[in-house]
Amino acid sequence: MNPSTASNVYAFDKRLLARMIGALGDDKTIGRTALELGQVFGEMLPGIYRAETGHDIAIGYAGFKTGLRNELIAGLGDGVLLTDASLRNWCQDFQIGCDSPVLITLVEALLGAEPTSIGEPQPRSMSQIEIDVAVPIFDKIADVLRGAVNAPDGFEPVVGRPYNSQTRPKPDPAMEDVYAASIDMTIGLGPVLSTFSVIVPQSVLIKTQIVPPKGAGGADKGKTEWTEQLEEQVRRSAVTLEARIRLESLTLDTISRLQPGAVIPFHDGQDVRVDVNANGRELYVCEFGRSGAKYTVRVKDTHGSEQDILRHIMS
Repeated sequence: MNPSTASNVYAFDKRLLARMIGALGDDKTIGRTALELGQVFGEMLPGIYRAETGHDIAIGYAGFKTGLRNELIAGLGDGVLLTDASLRNWCQDFQIGCDSPVLITLVEALLGAEPTSIGEPQPRSMSQIEIDVAVPIFDKIADVLRGAVNAPDGFEPVVGRPYNSQTRPKPDPAMEDVYAASIDMTIGLGPVLSTFSVIVPQSVLIKTQIVPPKGAGGADKGKTEWTEQLEEQVRRSAVTLEARIRLESLTLDTISRLQPGAVIPFHDGQDVRVDVNANGRELYVCEFGRSGAKYTVRVKDTHGSEQDILRHIMS
């Protein structure tokens, strides 16, 4: 290529190329599909969540946004729980994100708190126990999505374990981002109103046909097997306990001169009091003891009821 020819070479417009190969749609087409999918979510999910949790969870369409996928995901902000999902014969890689406040409120409600009495939590990273409880929320969104789109052969969606948005790996700069759309939905429980979003490549949405639901998402069955499963997940989650024993008071001079082998007596003369906590919350008052070769603590009193203790650990 000689210099005169090189001067006539121009970079191809990326948006135009994406539109030519079907990877970028117009806002009218994307908006219509987003609205139809939002209407399905709004009709199906409240009944499903009511039947499964025993609580009224309001769902409403909140619009859509378009752009590059990584930018849309980053735009969800911090304090968001994300999951990566796929549905065979429809989309191999889409994301679901949900603001943490409504999920935190749901955990409180499932542990016995009245939703209307729960103050709105601040967005934050969620603990592994809270993520365990949130898993079915994402599963139900994916299930409704599967029934709404034209994905033949009836494959089940594959939904990854949710994770906090702050832990999402940074995009590989060597991999080209794709144009996507974020279908945004409001999700409310009691006084708490949050948002969940489904982020799908536009190349998929352009070819998607939304199937109207044939019926509501289920009758009010109160406390169901799913609720019991959620509560069981909470109870089966591993929690690290810490025990604190008060020692005799020593002067600063004595403490500064302690050497390996020095002995510090317990503060209590007979039954040695031990305070046991998890996540910084006091749970039990115990006494120090020994069983065979192992040192132990025996529970003497608790800081509240079973539900109080669960709520302390979760918060």
